[in-house]
Amino acid sequence: MCSAEPINCFPVLMNILSNTFLRLFNSTEHIRVWNDPFPHMKNPAFMHEIFYRCFAFMLLLVAGLPSHFAMSSMDDYKVKIM
Repeated sequence: MCSAEPINCFPVLMNILSNTFLRLFNSTEHIRVWNDPFPHMKNPAFMHEIFYRCFAFMLLLVAGLPSHFAMSSMDDYKVKIM
């Protein structure tokens, strides 16, 4: 019926309950509920652009991490922590 995640189950549960109550009151109408938590991108080129920008940012971030660790170990050496 639905995934085990609450974000998916709640709309399905509300749909079942509301349609059950409508049938109890002899109504011919029904309620449709849908869940779309993430917007759909219709332009795949835009998604590729976002991916490559994030990838470039991560490369810059990863390039700075080794120097950070090297500087912190040099500071430890100067202070003679060990």
